[in-house]
Amino acid sequence: MADRRRVNGPVGATFAPVYDKGERNKVAKVAVRTRPDDIIRKIYIHTGITPSASGSAYLELSSGAVPGTSGLKLSCTVLGPRALPRSTPFSPHLILSTHVKYAPFATKERRGYLRDTSERDLAVHLETSLRGAILGDRWPKSGVDIVVSVIEADQDRSAPHVSPEEELWGMMNVLSGCITVASAALANAGIDCVDTVAGGVAAVVERPQLDAEVNADGSPKEVGTALVVDPVPAEHGKIVAACCVAYLPNRDEVTNLWLKGDLPASADGTLHLQLLDKALHAARQADRVVVTVLKEAAK
Repeated sequence: MADRRRVNGPVGATFAPVYDKGERNKVAKVAVRTRPDDIIRKIYIHTGITPSASGSAYLELSSGAVPGTSGLKLSCTVLGPRALPRSTPFSPHLILSTHVKYAPFATKERRGYLRDTSERDLAVHLETSLRGAILGDRWPKSGVDIVVSVIEADQDRSAPHVSPEEELWGMMNVLSGCITVASAALANAGIDCVDTVAGGVAAVVERPQLDAEVNADGSPKEVGTALVVDPVPAEHGKIVAACCVAYLPNRDEVTNLWLKGDLPASADGTLHLQLLDKALHAARQADRVVVTVLKEAAK
């Protein structure tokens, strides 16, 4: 008697589909960034999304100009301040604990349920960014946990594979979003801070030339570079270097700086300073959104 409840697989061997990236690379010859170089993407922030927590916030960044590119979606929860266990040594300051975790479906490659190295690095950067803004002396023998869940990361969903470079530059955008959404969640929890901290990203990108742009002798023009804020890897041909900062606008202080890449040589040698200024400019724009949202929530 045949078992009708059993789903039998195919008789022959099957192979996973393999997609060709050649046609996509031929189409993406030029940059498709439509917004100005010094303007970040549209940000949506909403506080108080988790009633059971002391404070919470949700952040969403719009997708880029490339069809199929996903935006950034983050959720942050603040637990505490609360008393530490008796077995914990005495601490005159607030003990800050940060936790960053990708959802299993946040990226094209399915994430595991345990934190990997990149998620631990993001948590360390986030803790360093927030520690310089929180007034920890007001909560001795207390601790606070900040949990950030990455619901969707900045990736080009139309591409079948993810390159290591795209994953690296996408991590900087994720860190910038984590800093901004954690600042809004801390304010929603009523934890005293010296200022609202905001994250900003700037990058040096290559500007690929059109096929029609050639020199007088018929040779193609050299590829130039440009400074842009809030870079999306799918919108640019190649990202040479990137900088992510955590910035306190009112105090004009930087609590965290992450610079990665190979900067091209410049005539005056100040390209790295220009890159930092662009990242600060992006952080100021994000901070204005956070302040506006907090003022509306206070009403």
